[in-house]
Amino acid sequence: MIYGIGTDICDIRRIRDSINRYGDRFASKILCDAELAVWKTRSERWPERGARYLATRFSAKESFSKAIGLGMHTPMSWRGCEIANLPSGQPTLVLHGPLKTWFEAKRWSAHISVTDETDYAASFCVVETIEDDRHWQTHRLFSKSSQDIADHKSFTISSLPHNFKKHSTLCNTRAG
Repeated sequence: MIYGIGTDICDIRRIRDSINRYGDRFASKILCDAELAVWKTRSERWPERGARYLATRFSAKESFSKAIGLGMHTPMSWRGCEIANLPSGQPTLVLHGPLKTWFEAKRWSAHISVTDETDYAASFCVVETIEDDRHWQTHRLFSKSSQDIADHKSFTISSLPHNFKKHSTLCNTRAG
């Protein structure tokens, strides 16, 4: 059952201005360590790519905070919510610390989508309640850390339960 939906649009020009004004300090406030490393790499090659990356992460975290109904209030925090990418490129949430504990206690799953175009980055998040114990166990089985995702140590198709495809839409959130 859907618990919440959040959406956000972010002006990339404002993010670019903040980067120019505050530099790494601004990015460090918004991004967790893994995201910060990606941002630095992208920014060194092409500063505009770095600004777009930061804007999509900013927008995604905003839409997630709206979907869970907290906004930017404890346990939600910028650095406690990581937007990682699966090997396929699909964005996924990796939660950390108190936010992870709180989210898992609610038995929720989240799905995130991000996009950017010229001057804007946008995101959409759906949070759903996992009511069936079988779905919850499948979800917990496939919760991965951001390091596992980065190292491509994700599960293989042959290791999936026989009924995974039917329930795969419930397994998007990754807790790290």
